[in-house]
Formats: sequence, structure tokens, C-alpha cells
Amino acid sequence: MEDIKIQWHPGFVAAMDMELREDRDMLELESEHNLNRKPLEIDLLVIKKEPHAKIHNEIGRLFRGHNIIEYKSPGDTLNINTFYKVTGYACLYKSYEETADGISADDITISLVRGNRPEKLLKYFKDNNVQISTPYKGIYYINGISPFPVQIIATNELEEETHIWLKALTDKMEKTDLEKLVRESSMVSGEYERELVESILEVTLNANRGLIEELRGDVKMGEMILKVVQPLILEIKKEAKTEGIEEGMEKGMEKGMEKGKILGAVEILRSFNSNDETKKIIMEKYHLTESDAENYLK
Repeated sequence: MEDIKIQWHPGFVAAMDMELREDRDMLELESEHNLNRKPLEIDLLVIKKEPHAKIHNEIGRLFRGHNIIEYKSPGDTLNINTFYKVTGYACLYKSYEETADGISADDITISLVRGNRPEKLLKYFKDNNVQISTPYKGIYYINGISPFPVQIIATNELEEETHIWLKALTDKMEKTDLEKLVRESSMVSGEYERELVESILEVTLNANRGLIEELRGDVKMGEMILKVVQPLILEIKKEAKTEGIEEGMEKGMEKGMEKGKILGAVEILRSFNSNDETKKIIMEKYHLTESDAENYLK
């Protein structure tokens, strides 16, 4: 199977959006916020429209007016250099305000997000008498080393019931966890949130393609996955009819579809195609001809 580069960042932004959806109206999320010119770029900037409003999600309890978030995908390192780099980003973000002290240091927070707990970084803090507290499972507050409030979020340790979206950003997902994620995803309504869930699910499926092999014979699970990615597949089909498969993908990307999402949808079709019963469901649901299916899976 051709190796696909997993686009973790769009999935992370979507997962954070879903995590904070209860308070979405009072937040502004800006992905890849440029501090000046590249490569100085914040992964995710979350601005509270009402600075004193309380965020319901545990991840947002530390949030102030301006919240700088650094995400590390599986395999990436989160160490003391990363900590100081992001602290530097926060300092630059504050210094770029037009008026002196226009943004108070107390109104800026830093969040470092990673799958596994960064043991060496936490040990560094302990060895240097930096205070660490754990107000919530998987969330570590770091006090006394930065001019800004800091938290480290170990997504693998978060409670599954309340943080299913961030916990989905892993390349070591268990079959039962994937089934839960797909069930939860299938119940999401509204076009905007369905698009977010699609982005998360595509990352998860691409990162855990071995699990798709296990689910090949599960017609019900196949239907649920297809229900979640239906809008994306239909868009690909629409573009393919008018512009040809390749051009259709390019047009889709120009409209904001990430390459990883498109490849993920095609990969789902590829994986379930070998099961005749599931293939029949796909063909009927999306009005595909045999020719269409062959083209998608080239």
C-alpha cells in the first residue's frame, strides 16, 4: 500500500474546535497564526471574545484572553527547547501589540499538546524546582518558570468520555476505541461539526490503517464510517464527473480540502471495496457505477 503522509495538524485544529464547542461562540480560533513572517508561526491561537468568561472544557480552564497552543504529533519531540521556543512565541506575540503593555502577560497562556506525557521535560522541571500540579487527569500546570501560565496536555491520559476528539489523534488506537469514535462521529449533526469530525476521522483512519483491515467484514461499521465521510466522497465524485478524477481532487484542494482528507476517503473506499456486501452498499448509497469505483481506486 502506498505510504501516505498523515496531515496531523488539520485534525488537531478540528479536535480542539470540537473540544471547545460548548463555548465556541465566545472563542475565536486561528490556525497557524503568523507572528511575523514564516517560519515564526503559532500552531493554534485561541482568543476569548469575553476575556473573563469561563470555559467548560478542562483544557480551557487555564485560558485567558490570548492562548497560544503548540501541538506535537506522534513521533515529534516535546522537550525544554520546545518549551522555550513557544515561550518565545508568546513573548513576540505580546511585543507586537501596538500599545505598550496592550496585552498583559497575565492575559496570555501557553498550552503544549502531545500524545504521551513528556517524561524528560517534566523531570527537567522537577530537577530545577519548578512547581508542577495536575488539576485534571492528563493536564499539568507548570508554575514559576515562564512569565505566562503554562499547561502541558498529555492526550493519551485524558478522560475518554470528555476528550474523545483529541484522544483520536493517535497512531496506536485500539479497535474498541475506533468503534466508539465512529459511533460518536456518526451522531454529530450540523454541516460545520460534521466537517470537523471528518477531518479528525480521516487522520485517525490514515494513522491506523491496520484497523481498517480488521473492520473490512464489519458491514455495520463500514456503513457508519461512510456516513461520516459521505459529504467528502460526494464532493470528490461531483468533481470527478465534471473535471476528471485528478483535476477534481485539485479543485477540491483549492476549495480548502486537505490532501490527507481526500486520500483518506479514497483509502476507505479502497479498504472496504474487497467486501462484496459492503461494496454494494457503497455503490447504492453514492450511485456509483462499476467504472466510477474502479477510477476511485486506481
